[in-house]
Amino acid sequence: VYQDYRSGDELLSDSFPYKEIQNGILWEVEGKWVVRGSVDVDIGANPSAEGGEDDEGVVDQAVKVVDIIDTFRLQEQPSFDKKGFVGYLKKYVKNLSEVIPDDKKDEFKSNVEPAVKWLLSKLKELQFFVGESMKDDTSMVFAYYKDGAADPTFLYFAHSLKEIKC
Repeated sequence: VYQDYRSGDELLSDSFPYKEIQNGILWEVEGKWVVRGSVDVDIGANPSAEGGEDDEGVVDQAVKVVDIIDTFRLQEQPSFDKKGFVGYLKKYVKNLSEVIPDDKKDEFKSNVEPAVKWLLSKLKELQFFVGESMKDDTSMVFAYYKDGAADPTFLYFAHSLKEIKC
């Protein structure tokens, strides 16, 4: 399980493989739309022989969700304009720099700017999520749809996550 350094929210697990991008600053994770809820169970009964209609009294509770959002109870946030996003990222990078282990700080500082510029280039495509605690100044998870993709791709700041052994 990977937790946000600042809030302790669980944001990812090794059940969702990631790919390092932007010199290891960002992790890219493929999400999938899945159906949660209703399960069709065949118990071998014949409703018509028992005087019932098919699906009598059954309310279908199936709902389509994105696996990562559902699993980690991510909370969607309003989108940013460019000025607001730059302001958020400046404050976030400063706060994150304070909690990153010392042996990772130089790597982060030397590679974060190109990653931020790359995120800015995708600003209009991004959805924004935070962990379930919704605490201020914590990691944000970004999602977007790659060209023609039916499922979203999620982006995490790698240095904002700490691995917790379960």
